[in-house]
Amino acid sequence: MRSFTAIDSHTEGMPTRVITDGVGPIPGDTMAQRREHFMAHMDDIRQLLVNEPRGHAAMSGAILQPPTHPDADWGVLYIEVSGCLPMCGHGTIGVATVLVESGLVEVTEPVTQVRLDTPAGLVVASVAVSNGRAKHVTIENVPAYAHELDARVEVPGVGEVRYDMAYGGNFYAILPLDQLGIPFAHEHKHDILTAGLSIMDSINQQRRPVHVSDPAISGCKHVQFTAPGRDGSHSRNAMAIHPGWFDRSPCGTGTCARMAQLHARGSLGLGEDFVNESFIGTRFTGRLTSTTSLGAREAVVPTVTGRAWITARATYVLDPSDPFPRGFVL
Repeated sequence: MRSFTAIDSHTEGMPTRVITDGVGPIPGDTMAQRREHFMAHMDDIRQLLVNEPRGHAAMSGAILQPPTHPDADWGVLYIEVSGCLPMCGHGTIGVATVLVESGLVEVTEPVTQVRLDTPAGLVVASVAVSNGRAKHVTIENVPAYAHELDARVEVPGVGEVRYDMAYGGNFYAILPLDQLGIPFAHEHKHDILTAGLSIMDSINQQRRPVHVSDPAISGCKHVQFTAPGRDGSHSRNAMAIHPGWFDRSPCGTGTCARMAQLHARGSLGLGEDFVNESFIGTRFTGRLTSTTSLGAREAVVPTVTGRAWITARATYVLDPSDPFPRGFVL
C-alpha cells in the first residue's frame, strides 16, 4: 500500500495539494534537475495525485523537498494536470500558507519570510501572520520579461491572431478576448477554451517560445485572454491552460507575465499596483519592484499578493489492486 500525506488548500479559488510526505528526495543537484528527473521517471506520482478519482480536471499541487539552494527553507516541485511547472504563483502562496499554519517553518509575527527553492529559481514569500494564521502572502517571483510583442500566428478555424508572449515563471500568450469577438462570460467558456487551445497549439508549432537564458524552459501552455477591469481591478483574465481547463485564481505567474508585458509597452511603471481579476472574480495585487536583466534582455522583478486557505488534511493511498494507479482523465 503506497501512501502520500497532504495538506490541501486553495488560493483565491485554485487548489494546491501540498504533499508533505510519501515521495522522498528526488534525485538532482538543483530543483530544475529534480523536475527533469521527476518528469522522466516519476510522473506516475503526479498523475495519481492530480487525476481523477483523487483529483479533477483542474487539479494543482506541490511536492515538498529538501532544498538544494543554501538559502532556502524548502524545495518545491509544482505539479498539475498539464505536467510539472517551473514555477507556480498560486501554488507558492498555497505552499507558504500551509508551511506557516502547519508549523513547518519557524513562525514570527507580523511577517514570516519563507524562502523556496523552485525549478525556476529562489522565490521569497512574505507571509502576514496574525495569531498563527496566514492573512495574506506576497511572493517575490523570479524575473519576468516580455519575450515577444505583436507576434502573429495563423490559427486553423480562427485566422491570424496577434498576441504578446511574456514570461513570468511560465510562458503566456496574452491577447484581448474581444480580438476574437467572444464575450467575457461564463456562458461562453467553451468557446474561450477551444480558442485558447487552438492558439496554444499553433504557437507551439509555429513560434514556440524558448526562455532567453534557460533553454530547458520552453513551450506555451497558457493563453491569457484579457478584458477591461471593473470595480477597482485593472484587468480581468480568462486563463486557458493545457490540456483544457481554466485557472480559477487570477494566476500568479500569469500576473507577473502580464505586468512584464505592460511594462514593456510603457503602461505600467515600477512601484505601481496592478490588480488582476480571475474568471471567477477573485483578485491578486501585483507590483514591479525593480528592473534587472536576463542575458541581453531587460527583465523586471515582480511581486504578487494573494490569500490562501487550508481545506483538508489527508492521506492519499494507492492499493495494489486499484485499477487506476495513475488515475484517469475523462
